[in-house]
Amino acid sequence: MVVDPPVRVGLFTGLQAGGFIGLFLGFSLAVVSALTQPDELMQLVEFMCITPLLCAAVLGPILAWRRAPPPPPADPLEAVRAVVEPFNEGQGKWRPLSHVRSDGRNVRIDLHNSTQVLAIVAATLPFAEEVPVKYIVGRGEARSREPTLRPKVLAHIEERVELHRRRRTSSTIEVMPPSIIEHMEATHRMHRRLFYLLPIILFFAWLELRV
Repeated sequence: MVVDPPVRVGLFTGLQAGGFIGLFLGFSLAVVSALTQPDELMQLVEFMCITPLLCAAVLGPILAWRRAPPPPPADPLEAVRAVVEPFNEGQGKWRPLSHVRSDGRNVRIDLHNSTQVLAIVAATLPFAEEVPVKYIVGRGEARSREPTLRPKVLAHIEERVELHRRRRTSSTIEVMPPSIIEHMEATHRMHRRLFYLLPIILFFAWLELRV
């Protein structure tokens, strides 16, 4: 099977990102300049104006190779509702119309009031390969409306979904698609590299301006 190469953000977006980083770096250098050489106003202006251009030229082609975010999928709401329609228990209980929601990019499924919770989870987990699926399960505390709901759903998902794709909040369990996880990891790696690089540049600039 041929694997498609990752889509890159492109040179234009890379130049924009490089210029934004340069703007931050130029402002930081200008602050260092103002503290060490307050009389050099022209140098301060040069840092603010030239540094973004230099960073765009130098970092732009590098940042252009960042992995592009996955394209937004079509709204999955109707497809998810169609899949869980067999679990419809009627008005006043669990219904796809009232318990399945979407904002166009992810699906929210409220599992309260259902007697077929695990069947609904099993039927909708495949959608998490393409879009984030968030299950509303409550806090799982003794005073909750359905205290056993959260641990039951969590145990089911933990058996079938890798740890790095699971997100838990106080009342929900979210399953993320692999494509979004890969993009987030690539972005975090780039951010870490820049986080290490910028303080080093500022330190050497501070040393140079003190001379």
